[in-house]
Amino acid sequence: MPLNTEPAIARPDDFYEALIDAHRDLTAEQSAMVNARLILLLANHVGDMEVLREALARARAGV
Repeated sequence: MPLNTEPAIARPDDFYEALIDAHRDLTAEQSAMVNARLILLLANHVGDMEVLREALARARAGV
């Protein structure tokens, strides 16, 4: 299964708002922990190491 980079969230603004809300009133360290936990949860949901490696490579290439 290739990495899907096409828009797939039906209501992206709602997701963005929920993401911002999840970080509200957190310290930078707590926010980083939330991001790390979210990444691990979503990686577990994806479950395909090839897709995860591609996502990691694409994310790093954008830095």
